[in-house]
Amino acid sequence: MTEGTVAAAEGPAESGDTLTRLEQEGEIAADYLEGLLDIADLDGDIDMDVEADRAAVSIISDSGSRDLQKLVGRDGEVLEALQELTRLAVHRETGDRSRLMLDIAGFRAKKRTELAELGAKAASEVKSTGQPVRLDPMTPFERKVVHDAVAAAGLRSESEGEEPGRFVVVLPA
Repeated sequence: MTEGTVAAAEGPAESGDTLTRLEQEGEIAADYLEGLLDIADLDGDIDMDVEADRAAVSIISDSGSRDLQKLVGRDGEVLEALQELTRLAVHRETGDRSRLMLDIAGFRAKKRTELAELGAKAASEVKSTGQPVRLDPMTPFERKVVHDAVAAAGLRSESEGEEPGRFVVVLPA
């Protein structure tokens, strides 16, 4: 995300402050994650960015090592936990709640692509049948990606149920 994108949503003075704050969150998160990688004796590089008004931090490996998969876990469960721990580390340093997104070994990027396709497919099905489509339970991140894909297809969707069984329903126009 560029500073210009932030400026569109906020005033000029606030956009610089927001970008600086998000970059600071990314730095704190990167330091925390580097310490974690050292403790776990895992190799990985930290990449920081600002996307959609939130800090985004990725752990990547040049060696293609499967070691980072340990930090992703089954269905991203370990990744979700590490993201929460990283958010807590940022909160401890800044005193502010963080919406930081963590990706490890491209897991979230790949998942985002798959979920966008799922949302588009569900929207297409709803358009052709005129009937709502209920999807399987998902994490908040997964639901957000599906909602965005459905909106891009010109339909609307809602989340229903309670965690951890909360799911997306794609609705006819």
